[in-house]
Amino acid sequence: MTTKESLLKPDQFLTSMIGEEKQNKRGKLKIFFGMCYREKVFSPSFTSNVREYLTVTFLVVMSSISCYFIKDFIGYQMVSFGLLFLVSILAIFFGPGPILLAAASSALIWDYFFIPPQFTLHIAKPEDLLMLIMFFLIALLNGVLTSRVRRQEKKIRIREERTQALYQLTKELNTAPRVHDVSLIAAKYINKYFGLDSAIILKTDFNQLDKRLQEGSGLKLTEKDLEVADWVFKNSVQAGKHTNTLPYGTYTFYPLTGDSGNMGVIAVEHQRIFTEGEEQFWEAFRAQISGKYEREFLRDATKNTYVLSESEKLYKTLFNSISHELRIPVATILGASDTLLSQNYPEETRQKLYKEISIASIRLNQLIENLLNMSRLESGHITPRPDWCDVNDLANKVTETLLPELKPFRLVTEIPADMPLVQIDFGLMEQVLHNLLLNATQNAPTGSNIGLKIFYGDGFLHIQVEDEGPGFPATELNHVFDKFYRGKEAKTGGTGLGLSIVKGFVVAHEGTIIADNRENGGAKFNISIPVHTADINENSKIEN
Repeated sequence: MTTKESLLKPDQFLTSMIGEEKQNKRGKLKIFFGMCYREKVFSPSFTSNVREYLTVTFLVVMSSISCYFIKDFIGYQMVSFGLLFLVSILAIFFGPGPILLAAASSALIWDYFFIPPQFTLHIAKPEDLLMLIMFFLIALLNGVLTSRVRRQEKKIRIREERTQALYQLTKELNTAPRVHDVSLIAAKYINKYFGLDSAIILKTDFNQLDKRLQEGSGLKLTEKDLEVADWVFKNSVQAGKHTNTLPYGTYTFYPLTGDSGNMGVIAVEHQRIFTEGEEQFWEAFRAQISGKYEREFLRDATKNTYVLSESEKLYKTLFNSISHELRIPVATILGASDTLLSQNYPEETRQKLYKEISIASIRLNQLIENLLNMSRLESGHITPRPDWCDVNDLANKVTETLLPELKPFRLVTEIPADMPLVQIDFGLMEQVLHNLLLNATQNAPTGSNIGLKIFYGDGFLHIQVEDEGPGFPATELNHVFDKFYRGKEAKTGGTGLGLSIVKGFVVAHEGTIIADNRENGGAKFNISIPVHTADINENSKIEN
């Protein structure tokens, strides 16, 4: 390597090597590929091995010996038909070369041993000479035509097998859910139908060739091989062994070209040049694999675009909702605080302002709790810690917390007297009941009934919350538990997170929740959670 070459970048050095080899080896490559082309065109007619020629010779000789002992009974003319029939049969199993040998040797044997005068090549009668010529021509034409038909039938069978292989490849590729599976399928089929080990290198999201090999690759590429692969990816031209670009390498590199560009590079290791039919089959194989990779890349790009779009919508919705919800309690706290600090009001007025600050603080705290809970649900960090719980304590704790919100309504609570202790996460279920009852107070008319029913049956804890509000429109029932979703008729305020958190906490308990409308109007929620139970007396014994 010269000093000038050592200063070049790898890609520039590779390109210079390619240009130099093209100039130095162009003549030899033309001769080499010209010979390969001529071999493809002319060699298939005489590609039989020595064993086939020996077999044909042996069968002709043995048949001639058999006919020699019965020539006096059937006549030498009938012997020609027997030998002609033998050549026709041999044409079914052997190529044109052995058939030509069989036809020529049969004609000579018939002339020498059977046509009078025997044991000479001289033919006395003109009709025998004509018959010999016709015998040779018919035997040759019959053998060659039969061999050609057999060869054509073999080509058709190979074509059908390759068509079936492409169908199976396409069928299995269509069921592959990920790029990883596509690579495994491609490697498997390449080895199955071509008997070749392969390595697949795909592009990155930045349209550059990734240096990592896909799973299922049976080759180990060196740094120099990866440079050749990178050149193939950038130029969309095959290179490596059996090509006119860097033919001294170990592997042959092919671009995986799709409609929108190169998806990557596939490297294979084969010892001979593909025939014309194999080359077409290989190109069709690569096209199927490239097309599947392209669809997977486009699907990922579409998915990423959709996620970005939805993230932007979610950000706007969250920003608008949170900013509105934060502004109200913060404004209340600031206003009440400024009022208290600016003047010395009577105690009654001061208590009212303190109460407003307290209510606004609770509202602000609830909003923050909802955001934190949703973040925990999204990250999968919610893990229930079940413990023995008296549902009466749960109901009392929630109603006490929501006393100001429930005061304008009539809360009807139904809990059986023999309700057993259940194992649940008290904190999570408190949040569930809190959000459901708060949702009812925000949608039910003032003075109406709000129902809370808790009971146990068939191994499940059942919780029902009902109100006498407008209920849910039929078109919105499927979206009740969606994040940040608020109905068209919903009152102003709220972030649309409460019911999403409810469902998340219920699912964390491996339970189910269903939203529906009451027959007489209003919304109802039915929760079913699988729980372990224990009587109060039994639990007391356990604690003691």
